[in-house]
Amino acid sequence: MMCVIYLRSISLKSNNDLSYPFNVANSLVKDTMDFPTPVTFFVGENGSGKSTLLEAIAAGINLPAIGGEAIAYDETLGDIRKLGQHLKLVWNRRTTRGFFMRSEDFFNFTRRIKKLTKELAEEAKAFEEYLTGYGLQLARGSVLGQRQALIEKYGEDLQAYSHGEGILHVLNQRIVPGGIYLLDEPETPFSPQRQLALISIIKQMAEADCQFIIATHSPMLLAFPNATIYSFDESPVRTCQYTELEHVNLTKDFLNAPEAFLRHL
Repeated sequence: MMCVIYLRSISLKSNNDLSYPFNVANSLVKDTMDFPTPVTFFVGENGSGKSTLLEAIAAGINLPAIGGEAIAYDETLGDIRKLGQHLKLVWNRRTTRGFFMRSEDFFNFTRRIKKLTKELAEEAKAFEEYLTGYGLQLARGSVLGQRQALIEKYGEDLQAYSHGEGILHVLNQRIVPGGIYLLDEPETPFSPQRQLALISIIKQMAEADCQFIIATHSPMLLAFPNATIYSFDESPVRTCQYTELEHVNLTKDFLNAPEAFLRHL
């Protein structure tokens, strides 16, 4: 089956800025970073720069964010937006579908949706103070329609889900065919069973012409068949095989003989 690749590659435009995050990006991406497969993983230790680069790509594409704020207004991403403007994005075919998600910011997203649902109900009620008849009907219908669409997509109370259940629910609702999806450590709140469910979603949607770029520590996710894996533990980054990854081999060694590791702690 032929799968669509939207974003073909990224590279850095020439610049002389040595401050963060340009210093990180300049050390990681020396030439061109290619995305030849529908699923690409960024893997590396904490602080290796994988999230920084993923966020910059999301900013460069101007993707909607599943988080507390849109990328364009998120105060924590000010420097990242500047880096995003200095990325050269090469497309096979541009898509307007997709989103960027940081699992650590998901709680703020649930609060944002709950707040918006409440505000829409209050706005519909406020129309009654100065509108009547058909005008009131039109205004209320528009606002309540938006509120109902949110409820149908996310449920009455997204905060009622556990962290992991909520993320899976939103991914199931928001990932649609023909989009590009950037996920930053989505496995964080997941049990092994939930990670398998996430792999199933990614597989199904990759076959429906979706492209994924995912920063992760998970050996389970990294086992996704035929994915491109970039190791951020080297500078510049390089592609590698699943069996080469320290994340994978250390986890395997620990599970095979946990006592050999624990006796030295």
